[in-house]
Amino acid sequence: MAQAERAAELARLLDAAQAKLAEAERATQELREVNTRLDEVERELADTRASEDKLRRELAEQRYQTEVARWKLSSMQVARWSRLGDAIKSGKRNPVRLARGLRRAAKPVKRPAAPKRRPAPAVPQAAEEKPGAAFQAKESVRVIEGASFKLKPFRVPTGPNTRPHLTAAVIAGPHAEALLRYEWRQTVGFTPRDFARVLAQEVPHLLVVESVTGGPWAGEVREPGEDLRALLAWCEERGIRTVFWHTGGDVAEFRAAASLFEYVFTALPDTLPAWRAAHPRAGVLRYAIQPRVHNPLPLAGGRFDRVLTLAELLPDHLTYPDLVTSYRWPKGVSVPPGTEPWRLAEIAACGTPIGSLPDDRRAHAAMRQAYAEGTMTERVDDFLEAIGLPAARATLHVSVIVPPTGDLERALAQLAGQAGVRQAVLLAPDADVAAKRAGELLPGSVDVVARTADPRLSTGGALNRAVDLCEGDLVAVMDPRDLYGEHYLADLSRAFLYTTADVVGKASYYAYLEDAGATLLRQPGAEHAYLPEITGGTLLARRTVLRGLGIADVAEGWDEVLMRQCRADNIRVFSSDRFGYVRVRREDPALLGSARLVEYGPAIPHAMA
Repeated sequence: MAQAERAAELARLLDAAQAKLAEAERATQELREVNTRLDEVERELADTRASEDKLRRELAEQRYQTEVARWKLSSMQVARWSRLGDAIKSGKRNPVRLARGLRRAAKPVKRPAAPKRRPAPAVPQAAEEKPGAAFQAKESVRVIEGASFKLKPFRVPTGPNTRPHLTAAVIAGPHAEALLRYEWRQTVGFTPRDFARVLAQEVPHLLVVESVTGGPWAGEVREPGEDLRALLAWCEERGIRTVFWHTGGDVAEFRAAASLFEYVFTALPDTLPAWRAAHPRAGVLRYAIQPRVHNPLPLAGGRFDRVLTLAELLPDHLTYPDLVTSYRWPKGVSVPPGTEPWRLAEIAACGTPIGSLPDDRRAHAAMRQAYAEGTMTERVDDFLEAIGLPAARATLHVSVIVPPTGDLERALAQLAGQAGVRQAVLLAPDADVAAKRAGELLPGSVDVVARTADPRLSTGGALNRAVDLCEGDLVAVMDPRDLYGEHYLADLSRAFLYTTADVVGKASYYAYLEDAGATLLRQPGAEHAYLPEITGGTLLARRTVLRGLGIADVAEGWDEVLMRQCRADNIRVFSSDRFGYVRVRREDPALLGSARLVEYGPAIPHAMA
């Protein structure tokens, strides 16, 4: 009896498999027919365009021949013999008119220029769309208390992508799309009618569908129909992971659609219990700042010198790219209680002070906190691991070089509190003593390389040799004479998340002159910008680039020589904020021409945020 049941079950499974196979064959045949028809349409379109080009060339030739005929007629009319004939004909009965006409005919007349054959005008082609090209701010005018202000929109970058090895098909609103677009190669804009053709051009590794309320998929997301089922079936046949991302609205509204996906994630942690009750694979993917969009890069026209309310800053009619422009426009923004945490983080990440009394130091600390709470890149790391896809991406591990220019003990104490350091390369009078002391002061995760400084080498020569010992993705130089805040390296390396620079540092910074007891601010305003140079004590560069450039064998001014080499080789140099670093010298006449006096007193209260 059991054997008969097993045989019946096997027969049923076989029939089901054959039915699925037949259905797949029918779908394949339909796809072939669609592709065949598409090829025919493309051939017809190509033939039509060829005919249009031929007609356009023929029309251009006819126009040219007409211009030639007109030119010949004009040339004949101004020829001397033609004008003499006209004078004789018109004055044959009037000697005075004849004489006057002959005199005019005898004067030289400029002949018209011969026409030139012009190529047929080309058919205007649609500009090739780049990733992110359509995701740009459009509204350049803001209205505050009835007054209009025009500002230059912030240009949203089109790349690069954090994980270029990964492709995702995404159905999402503008906000979610902005958060995800730099995390992988992203395919968007496909509809229920064309998804099979669009996605087949670059088969994705995963499908992410947000709980959208607008667009061609909104109805399917609320009440799943054949179109959504067809999309998910297409993904299932190709082993593409499918994820539903709930970002707003009641769980009940989207439960039916979400049940069709392999995974469900929610941006609202409070809804996780409800989703876990409805789906076996539910997790959290919260909103977070996207460094490529939410960063302190300023608007071209600078900030509006007023503190705005959140309602004034973000009127309802603005698109999300326009909001990104608004985030970095005012001197400060006053927010009401209950403002969403992700909104506060996005504003803070753009360097805009929050509160009625703007303060740059507090704004800098708030920006650091916004990044510390997690970026979208870090959220996607966990998300990819949860669904079984590789989250590998480039790292920003730092090797720090400490040159033999000051107190090694103080340098190690400052280095001990820095985050992200994987290696310390110490140049000291006694390498063994330096290595022993570093082992006592630095965390165990920091690899220490100590070398005895060669007295025959200049500072630049010693640094150049030290670069060859570095293994981190980034190489920093920390001068033992100077002061560095505990967040110095973390703040500085963050610039590599939102710029395309290979060298980062500070052109604007605080300096303390010990003999005068004075605190100076060098180059006020030279922050968050691509500039020709930064100071050597704040150098943080990609290791491969720094090795290619090399550091000049000079005792003083090695950083100036390096910056000249960057300009010659078109290496982009970015100046970060002015906080977290103090240049300390007994005296420094070179500073006086490019700095302003802050006060007579210590620099730390001003520099450390």
